[in-house]
Amino acid sequence: MRVVIADDSVLLREGLVRLVEENGCTVVEAVGDGPSLVTAVERHRPDVSIVDVRMPPTHTDEGLRAAVEARTLVPGSPILVLSQYVEVEYADDLLADRRGAVGYLLKDRVAEVAEFMTGLRQVAGGATVLDPEVVAQLLVRRRRDDPLRALTPREREVLGLMAEGRSNNAIARKIVVTDGAVEKHVRNIFTKLNLHQDEEQHRRVLAVLAYLQG
Repeated sequence: MRVVIADDSVLLREGLVRLVEENGCTVVEAVGDGPSLVTAVERHRPDVSIVDVRMPPTHTDEGLRAAVEARTLVPGSPILVLSQYVEVEYADDLLADRRGAVGYLLKDRVAEVAEFMTGLRQVAGGATVLDPEVVAQLLVRRRRDDPLRALTPREREVLGLMAEGRSNNAIARKIVVTDGAVEKHVRNIFTKLNLHQDEEQHRRVLAVLAYLQG
């Protein structure tokens, strides 16, 4: 398995090189910044790249942005991101293209060598590997950001029927209520989803989009 490693810390970078090579892989290049990672991925087309999220010059998200750029230039290039802490926004960016072959692990997992190498091989094989703590925080964020959480069960049911393309009259017949009751539910849905009257946008369509995204 051919590997590119990107980490600005010489100590960590060399430690990763030794670890993966002792476990049967070949490190084709080890670099210390984002642009060098992009160049290395384009040059070597590695089976997988191990990338630190934070690299020079600002030590914020350079590594992640370089990884996303590399996957744009070499579509689907497998990337395993390592981070000191769980940063949900970065995980979202990494997963956004939905192509798989990505991983997001906390650096502490590297100490569990067998588990780390298993995750690395899974990413190289096209799987998505997420640290359990990353998964937990992603779920918390999804629940917090879910625009549908304010809806009652009945309003969710009505919105689901709207998503099926049913008219208010058809919804009323389906759930055995009056047309007026459905109209009230629809108004409540618009209000709770913060969809105000707008001549340029159809609130019903926007509500359905919110339902599908939720």
